[in-house]
Amino acid sequence: MRIEIDRDVCIGAGQCALTAPEVFTQDDDGYSTLLPGREDGHGSPLLREAARACPVSAITVSETAS
Repeated sequence: MRIEIDRDVCIGAGQCALTAPEVFTQDDDGYSTLLPGREDGHGSPLLREAARACPVSAITVSETAS
C-alpha cells in the first residue's frame, strides 16, 4: 500500500495518530507524519479507518502494483 499525507491540507487534528498509532504520529508542529519504516502501512488493519477519520481528507491510501 502507498500512504500519502497532504501537508498543505493537514490541520493537525491527530485523528490518524489516535486511530492507527502504529503507522502515524504528529511532528513537532502537530501535523501528521508517518512513523519511520511505516510508509507502506505494514498491513495495519486500521490504516484505512485512520484515513477516513481525517476531518479534512489529507490522507490517501492506495494499492501499489506488484
